[in-house]
Amino acid sequence: MESHVPSRHGDTLRDVIRFYLLDHRTVVGKAIDIGLLGLNLVFVAVFVLETYPLSSAVQEALWQFEVAIALVFLLEYVLRVYGARSRVGELTDPYTLVDLVAIVPTLSVWLLPVPALAANIGFLRVIRVVRVLRFYRFTRDEEFFFGTVSVGTLRVMKLLLTVLTIFFVAAGMFYSFEHEMNPQVATFADAFYFVVVALTTVGFGDIIPVTQAGRAVTVAAILAGIILIPWQASKIVKEWAHRDQVNVVCENCGLAYHDRDASHCKSCGHVIYQEYDSRE
Repeated sequence: MESHVPSRHGDTLRDVIRFYLLDHRTVVGKAIDIGLLGLNLVFVAVFVLETYPLSSAVQEALWQFEVAIALVFLLEYVLRVYGARSRVGELTDPYTLVDLVAIVPTLSVWLLPVPALAANIGFLRVIRVVRVLRFYRFTRDEEFFFGTVSVGTLRVMKLLLTVLTIFFVAAGMFYSFEHEMNPQVATFADAFYFVVVALTTVGFGDIIPVTQAGRAVTVAAILAGIILIPWQASKIVKEWAHRDQVNVVCENCGLAYHDRDASHCKSCGHVIYQEYDSRE
């Protein structure tokens, strides 16, 4: 039995919901984490599959599957907001907003009674590709359902996730704008290939955007790659550069990171060993 399952007197339903939605240690908490992670992957995979030529029966099955997953995400969204200590803070949290934006188009098409209206907004279902941003919620701290990782490993994971997110979101948006107008973009794989080639500055030129929206997505993806990837990489380099030092900040000059056995700041000579001892 798990000793830290919330069974204290006075625990409310909100406390229990909040505990399990944020927990990484109990069996139930791990199962919820793994389940949500798997559903996120499937939800995005369904979008990718739908860009390929499929029989009407398979398309219908994928649509029903998409709706079912969206309903699960809606339930999780409601429970997360209900169980939050600050519901306003949870509603305005970027990850929560992504959760809602990703499922609203699918649920809207499913609920709208008029087929014409559903068809007019059906193209917005591509927005569910932003659901990949949801994976950042799993990298908020070093605790995972499979154990605890080091800060350095967590930063490497965030860097890889940033690269994949930029590629995947840009490819999804590029496909949605280009596939009807651009014969070179027939599937998601074509769009992903273009984004990788464009962002790595290879520029073969065999696929080019033909719509203004496609060009805008390309520019935004390139700018995001230029800004976000070096920013994440710099944290990893900094961590590796100071792996044999401690993060002690000199009160006199503000220099951070000193050797573990240092008693004085290597820049200004200010005594720092008392600060270091207090952290032991």
